[in-house]
Amino acid sequence: MTDLTEQFSAYGRWRGNASDAVTRLRTWLVRNDVGNVQADMRLQYLLDRLRDDKLTVAFVAEFSRGKSELINAIFFADHGDRILPSSAGRTTMCPTELQWHKGAQPELRLLPIRSRARQTPVSELKRYPEEWTVLPLASVDAPGLQAALARVGDTERVAATEAVALGFRIDPEAADGIRPDAEGRIEIPRWRHAVIQFPHPLLEQGLVVLDTPGLNAIGAEPELTLSMLPNAHAVLFILAADTGVTQSDLAVWRDYVQGGGDRQRGRMVVLNKIDGLWDGLRDDARIEAEIGRQIDSVADTLGVARAAVFPVSAQKGLVARIQGDDALLARSRILQLERALAEDLLPTKQEIVREDTLGETGEVVAATRTLLEARLGGLREQLQELTDLRGKNQSVIEYMMRKIRSEKDEFEQGLQKYYAVRSVFTDLTNNLFSHMGLDAVRDETRRTREAMLESSFTRGLRGAMQGYFKSLRGNLQRSTEEIGEITRMLDAMYKRFSVEHGLRLTAPEGFSTLRYEKELDRLESAFNRQINTALTLVTTEKHALTQKFFETVAVQARHTFELANRDVEQWLRAVMSPLETQVREYQIQLKRRLESVKRIHEATDTLENRVDELKQGEEAVRALLGELGALQAGLAEALGETAVELQAGVRAAA
Repeated sequence: MTDLTEQFSAYGRWRGNASDAVTRLRTWLVRNDVGNVQADMRLQYLLDRLRDDKLTVAFVAEFSRGKSELINAIFFADHGDRILPSSAGRTTMCPTELQWHKGAQPELRLLPIRSRARQTPVSELKRYPEEWTVLPLASVDAPGLQAALARVGDTERVAATEAVALGFRIDPEAADGIRPDAEGRIEIPRWRHAVIQFPHPLLEQGLVVLDTPGLNAIGAEPELTLSMLPNAHAVLFILAADTGVTQSDLAVWRDYVQGGGDRQRGRMVVLNKIDGLWDGLRDDARIEAEIGRQIDSVADTLGVARAAVFPVSAQKGLVARIQGDDALLARSRILQLERALAEDLLPTKQEIVREDTLGETGEVVAATRTLLEARLGGLREQLQELTDLRGKNQSVIEYMMRKIRSEKDEFEQGLQKYYAVRSVFTDLTNNLFSHMGLDAVRDETRRTREAMLESSFTRGLRGAMQGYFKSLRGNLQRSTEEIGEITRMLDAMYKRFSVEHGLRLTAPEGFSTLRYEKELDRLESAFNRQINTALTLVTTEKHALTQKFFETVAVQARHTFELANRDVEQWLRAVMSPLETQVREYQIQLKRRLESVKRIHEATDTLENRVDELKQGEEAVRALLGELGALQAGLAEALGETAVELQAGVRAAA
């Protein structure tokens, strides 16, 4: 087992500990009847995210840079042979995902290239198994995996017109497209996308390895560049040490990896094939100097820090691991790359999961503690009232009944205002979803499609597409205004109930649409680089361009709004839940107070029994508060101590 595998395993254990702690909290809330539907939904959603947590590492390069060999060396050397095909020329002809999840069957799933003709994104086609060619893996040893994965490199020759219809660029000079053969036919991949599922220690921990094809194939699959690569937790960009940064390398980096320069973390440059310098004529000092010059040149050309460039020999690293040659492994420098990958990927991902888990559970715990403290306050108030009644005559008890009834009447008047607020809240929520909802996105998509199809000139096409982004941003801006109105209204209601009825309520948290605005910015930037160019607009037929825009850009925009809808729905439930819970609890306490005094009015000998009951209830609530605190501390400990252990594991490997 490699150090990287051990560190991924440590992360998996840490995530498992977090899931166990959340499960204990959720079970405790249900068992003690102190939760609510909203809290249970939030914790279940959190558990689902922890269970399905994935870490995607994407490998991007032009062909013949040793990309597949690097994947073999880092992740699959324990099979004793190459798993991904690695030979001269093109081996990866379509995006390939290597993954595993519990309950899956070992298999290779291949999506035929002609599915592009329907302009349906891969993410959508993943929902329909019948669209894929599925090859069960009878064996997951090296020969079985090699035979299956060799299919990823399948190609076929088609007429130029069909190649263009499927999204491939053709260039007789091969500078900006695929060169036709002597007969004018084009060699294209047989498959559009591949998913291989097989059990492996790293894949079982949630790792997803994304192997991508070269420039021409990348450009033909916009979903890869608009969604899959930007959402990868780490992207390794591989160059060859003997060539440095070529023009096609630079095009891949600028258009598909760097993404406009707005994201640098998790992006690493690998300078592969340094063993080509081991020619036996140069000593170690000259080899080191040559590697240093290449690193400086690559860093300067790509505009990255020198420390982000990692010189390696993937081929020698793989051989060293298979043969157990520690000296050769050290010389290959694979370990330095793996260490950087672990130190960059795992802690960043871990911190995101930690903050998410602590944030979700912290809000649930805070709401539960507020409820229990309110319940405790009510019990103490009842206890004080009944204690004060000891030795009092019937007139005093009658006065107490009138006082409680008066409080009940005042509270019911306050409830009328609460119900009015609920009505306004519903109206504002409907207004919010009229801007942010998926119906609004579908309407804008339809209007933009019609405008593009009716346009006769390039300017009209460009204006319609740019107007699409402007409209969606306008929807988000109007949604932000509605969210502000909802927040201000609830804040006023929270303060009123806190002052007038003593409810323990804190101001509701706001909701920001900045995340979705940033995603639209990223999507528009990618659109401007890949579709909104003079060359594309002039050379692409109008209907094909319209279809391409809506089945790539519009699909990603819709996905962004789907996430926004899910998140805002959860926020709306969360901001109303504390008020609803406190109102319900206050009603219960008022009813119990009135019933207690009524029973005492009817039979004074029940006073001491009721006082004893309240004292026992007080102790029970205090015990629940103690258990809640212990659960929260246990959750923090599960997230904190194993985090320290993981960091220690990374440092030890260093």
